Amino acid sequence: MEVLFIAGFAVIVPEPGPAQRFYRDVLGLPLATDSGNPDYAATNDLDGAKHFGVWPLADAAESCFGSREWPANVAVPQATIEFELASPDAVAAGARELEAQGYSMLHGARTEPWGQITARLLGPEGLLIGLSYAPWFHESD
Repeated sequence: MEVLFIAGFAVIVPEPGPAQRFYRDVLGLPLATDSGNPDYAATNDLDGAKHFGVWPLADAAESCFGSREWPANVAVPQATIEFELASPDAVAAGARELEAQGYSMLHGARTEPWGQITARLLGPEGLLIGLSYAPWFHESD
């Protein structure tokens, strides 16, 4: 697997309001909410990162498990990091490679409602790790 860059990083929070206020109002990060999901605030305009977000835990649970509740038997992550790969096929191959090495995926490669292809697992430290192909990062390729 060849990682191209870090596609995104987001803190995962049970209550998005206080975290959004901290990162946007206190730290001054240029966060905006998505009209499709007013609880998710993010920016693609912060030097040093392709994407930074404040991701509600309920949204992370829905993306990983199809439910707004994080399963009680799975460690609750504090953040997520996504590693960008070269193609949708590379995401699927990367997930298979990790499984072959004994890692348990939360879900295999699939297309998110916003068009990004992801496969996710929890890292040994509990970080939610995504393999990613975000088409908008490859538009000039």
